[in-house]
Amino acid sequence: MAGNAQAPFHILLVEDEPVIRELVRSMLSDGAVDVVCAANGIEGLKLARDRTFHLILMDVVLPQLDGVSVCRILKSDPVTAKVPLYMLTAKAKKADVESATQAGADGYIHKPFRGAELMDLVERLRTARTAAD
Repeated sequence: MAGNAQAPFHILLVEDEPVIRELVRSMLSDGAVDVVCAANGIEGLKLARDRTFHLILMDVVLPQLDGVSVCRILKSDPVTAKVPLYMLTAKAKKADVESATQAGADGYIHKPFRGAELMDLVERLRTARTAAD
């Protein structure tokens, strides 16, 4: 990721697997990108409501409140509805994708994912944000 002088690009990662949380955080965090992690759906929902994020990456299978439910709640709230939300999950059946899409997910990234895929997504959204500023 190319660093620049603008404010950091804030990402919320909601993922219950510590190894994946750390992998994504280390892959994307570079000073220009800040990754905040939540280990369950309730924590993710609270963080998404309390802070401003430019991207939310959400697992589907989460303790306490599943990712599709969190997505539905966030997309129905005018404060968080416009934040791009991508499901990051191994749940790859057509019905899983449709369920997430109906809940308002902006995209679906299958595990195992390629690092370049995530970095390209972040770079695209950062560029769009810069162009909009």
